[in-house]
Amino acid sequence: MKILILGAGQVGSSVAQNLASEANDITVVDTREDVLRALQDRMDIRTITGMASHPEVLQAAGAQDADMLIAVTNSDETNMVACQVAYTVFKTPLRIARVRAPEYLGYTELFDNKALPIQALISPERVVTNYIQRLIEHPGSLQVLDFADGRVSLVAVKAYYGGPLVGHELRQLTEHMPGIQTRVAAIFRRDKPIYPEGHTVIEADDEVFFIAARKNIRAVTSELRKAEKPYRRLIIAGGGNIGKRLAMALGPHFSVKLIERSRDRAENLASELDHVVVLHGDAADHELLIEENIENTDVFVSVTNDDEANILSAMLAKRLGARTVMSLINRPSYVELVQSGVIDIAISPQQVTIGALLTHVRRGDVVAVHSLRRGAAEAIEAVAHGDNKTSKVVGRRVEEIALPKGCTLAALVRGDDVIIAHRDTLVEAEDHVILFLTDKRRVSEIEKLFQVGATFL
Repeated sequence: MKILILGAGQVGSSVAQNLASEANDITVVDTREDVLRALQDRMDIRTITGMASHPEVLQAAGAQDADMLIAVTNSDETNMVACQVAYTVFKTPLRIARVRAPEYLGYTELFDNKALPIQALISPERVVTNYIQRLIEHPGSLQVLDFADGRVSLVAVKAYYGGPLVGHELRQLTEHMPGIQTRVAAIFRRDKPIYPEGHTVIEADDEVFFIAARKNIRAVTSELRKAEKPYRRLIIAGGGNIGKRLAMALGPHFSVKLIERSRDRAENLASELDHVVVLHGDAADHELLIEENIENTDVFVSVTNDDEANILSAMLAKRLGARTVMSLINRPSYVELVQSGVIDIAISPQQVTIGALLTHVRRGDVVAVHSLRRGAAEAIEAVAHGDNKTSKVVGRRVEEIALPKGCTLAALVRGDDVIIAHRDTLVEAEDHVILFLTDKRRVSEIEKLFQVGATFL
């Protein structure tokens, strides 16, 4: 697939790295020649220096032959105009744009072929806010990813001593929880994947990915670690787009305080957020955190636009007694450095956002993609079409499907029913199939499985 990426920032670079590793033809456009040169040193890609929305720059980048354009520059306006130019001048088939400003996002009628021809809109702030909200709704989880409009979720949990299933075989999970349908999709032990089988023994510190209906997440989590009390008291550090969105979403349901460094911004937020206590100050101020009862805080989440400030304030909050601390970190190298250390959960906007982009890149009828384990693994929701003659999955039991090594078919969603997959589970046409792939290099094999033969009408 020939893909044109506009913008070589954190998101653009992450997308290029993910897609270049899958034998796609990638061209990256940016105004910064030094940044493009550094990208070329690391990846087998083509680069063009210039303004991403200018027709001559897009032509030089090959927009006339591209299958897809992904506009992720730091300017909403540049991204929107680039999609318009790609559609009008070059007839580029698929156009995706990152748009961050709520002032644009509030008017959905802007984004169609009669106005701005953007087929897929990516809002990192919205995606990251939803991601953090899921973590707060499910204490003890490292990731909570929704499929099939929220009917089923994939959850990552770190196993600890004290969990009833720790030290026991997976087959005992059904004995511990009769009537609750769940499936362990993957286990990572010391960063290496283990294919889960009935005789697999869960060890402390294993990172366990399981799939279950949302209502059963808490019950399954409590098998892998001591059950945690629901979160009630939250402190959000940073009143930018993400901090404000979080406060608006969580304020009516939790006791929320928001710390903002800018006095003007704090005053504006205080007038807009009815259920939130807005504080003017520095989230890394030792005395301020003590004064606001940090030792009784269930979650401290730092979401400013400064990685170092987020890391330091979260570390301080943890040392002063906060139960769980989360930190938004843009630099991938920082994420690996702090994850599983003093900071409980390091959140990478690039990794959270890239799944939304990969959904449009994957061949076959792929509804959702989530990038996991810093891009090494993927969870995919694909729709099975055709019949047993034209499809490699429809009309076949799970044990008969030629899944690539390291792939688990974890669940099916059939209408409103969630079916946890077993060896003899039969896949029917139009089932939404949830798969976990520990090695994303095998993703092309999954795509081929879900492509329907030419005789299907």
